[in-house]
Amino acid sequence: MKLKRQKQAKKTISFYKYNFSFREPFQILLDGTFCQAALIGKIQIKEQMPKYLMGEVQLCTTSCALKEVESLGKDLYGAKLILQKFQVRRCPHFDEPVPASECLLSMLEGTNPHHYFIATQDNELTKGLKEIPGVPIMYVIRNTMVLDKPSEGSLKRVQAVLAGEMVPPSQQQSISKLKEAQGVNAEEGVRRKRKRKSGNPNPLSCMKKRKSGPTPPKPSTDGEQKKKKPRKRKRKPAAGAGGAGGQTVTVKPNTL
Repeated sequence: MKLKRQKQAKKTISFYKYNFSFREPFQILLDGTFCQAALIGKIQIKEQMPKYLMGEVQLCTTSCALKEVESLGKDLYGAKLILQKFQVRRCPHFDEPVPASECLLSMLEGTNPHHYFIATQDNELTKGLKEIPGVPIMYVIRNTMVLDKPSEGSLKRVQAVLAGEMVPPSQQQSISKLKEAQGVNAEEGVRRKRKRKSGNPNPLSCMKKRKSGPTPPKPSTDGEQKKKKPRKRKRKPAAGAGGAGGQTVTVKPNTL
């Protein structure tokens, strides 16, 4: 029976790992009802919880859950001592405490972005948790810890993602982060203009402007100033005149 229960727990943990990005250490949120049931069943939570979940865990609670146990008096004194040993996570009800069931639901923020396991014996709280996809629920039954099977809401969410109708929660978080980095408003879908940082002026804009005027003529080279020398050309003698070798005639250019 113990092997079968652990095998079912391993299957359920794999479901949450692959579909909702759960990773170790697993964060377990406990309330006073779970601690009281563990005390009655003689369950060592710190020792047995990591073995059952086959991984490292972080046991935690909230200030509202602690105050609720303290208000119930001596009947839950042992549960209060157990709950005080766990980490206390900050909740939004520090000034005005609320019932533990309401506080634990608020810690999930509707989508369970922090990947909490919830350990409770409260039936009303369990009903509310099953409406939120991706929330593993633990409880004590017959002196043993049990990890509940995935809820109908979790199964429907996975089926919708596989069918391409919805985006996985991990991708939704990455998309929202990219939108914030690019300055896109998620509600309106409008890109916000980024404010330019005030800095030093451009050094090129501070330079004095050059006076515009007629460009001076380029200086002529020495070769252009000198007159071209006349070239001597040799004329070929006409046929039958002057012998074999003709006379060289120098032709000067006509000067006006």
